[in-house]
Amino acid sequence: MQENLIPFNEKLRRTALKEYNILNTGPDEDYDNLTFLAASISNSPVAKISIIDNNRIWNKSVYGAEIEEIDRKNSFCDNTIQSDSSIHILKRSINPDLFDAAEGIYDREFSFYAGIPLHNPQGHVIAVFCVLDTEEKDLSEHQKKGLKALARQTMNLLEFRKQKIKLFEVQSKLKEKYQELERFASIVSHDLKSPLANIISLSELLKDENEGKFDKDTQQYLEYLVESSYSLRNYIDGILSFYRSDHVMEKDYTNVDLQKLLKGIADLYQVADDIIITYPEDILLHNVNKAALTQVFMNLISNALKYNDKPLRKVHIEFNENEEFYFFEIKDNGNGIPKEKFEEIFNLFTTLDTADRDGGLGSGIGLATVKKLIESMGGSISIDSEVGKGSNFKFRIKRF
Repeated sequence: MQENLIPFNEKLRRTALKEYNILNTGPDEDYDNLTFLAASISNSPVAKISIIDNNRIWNKSVYGAEIEEIDRKNSFCDNTIQSDSSIHILKRSINPDLFDAAEGIYDREFSFYAGIPLHNPQGHVIAVFCVLDTEEKDLSEHQKKGLKALARQTMNLLEFRKQKIKLFEVQSKLKEKYQELERFASIVSHDLKSPLANIISLSELLKDENEGKFDKDTQQYLEYLVESSYSLRNYIDGILSFYRSDHVMEKDYTNVDLQKLLKGIADLYQVADDIIITYPEDILLHNVNKAALTQVFMNLISNALKYNDKPLRKVHIEFNENEEFYFFEIKDNGNGIPKEKFEEIFNLFTTLDTADRDGGLGSGIGLATVKKLIESMGGSISIDSEVGKGSNFKFRIKRF
């Protein structure tokens, strides 16, 4: 809280007050604790945090009296915000006219008032932190220092509220922008997939109907056309999956049987005799996002199998936990990843320029989506790998 560094300007003051959106809000224990401490420190029966509106004094917190608004005119708070004092003290014996004018405004006849104006960072008075007593008295320097400290804390709470409001506004605008981007990606992807589907089907038809009629180069060009079309389709699907991953995070959190979840995924891939997937049993995860976790496992297991040229492809999943996190490891005996690529592979659109066991190239979207989902669950992911021997993806998610 700073001292009043600018001349009093009521119009600018009211404009600044609106930024806090504090008027007519409900009770708040944080503010009530401060008025209680103020009354205790100053040995006063009444303490208030008063917001100065256009024509009224609205109390955010009151200790020792009823919480009610009063007229601003002739109030002690109105007198305080126009003073240059860091702590404005009034006594009936010294300021009889002010106390006489204030009679009828307050719920009892006071003879002592001490108010500290709360200035925002721009120097405008937003509120007054004050104590009142029915008897005149003097405050010690220690008491004044304590009241000023509480007043600063009050202004900090008000500033925190304002910043939180601004943050919510920014988040709302970002969400709108993201939804626009998502709609754009969806529309563009849809518009691309329609002609792409035609290219794929016509290319396949051309290849089938003219088998043996083309020379070697023409046949090779046609193969490239088909492969590139499929790669582009997968790339478009990956973009949609990445942007739709935020909707996965909106799913409800629930308890999950890890063995049952992983068995369902493993059954999708263990249709071939050259695949072995092992995982832990009798593990119950409490309050996790099942949809997001399933997508993470499906991406990582799929990659472990696709980028694996061994005669027998193995995936082993391990689990551990502590009071704060659930820990998972997905180990494979696949092709491995060079150490210098460990950080890079989680970036969007980053690929290793290596084909999977079917000859397809990755889109660089899958692992970026995995990282995004894990971080949204309060976790992180890392990798240990050795080229030719396999990889171990380690990730953790926060327990709630």
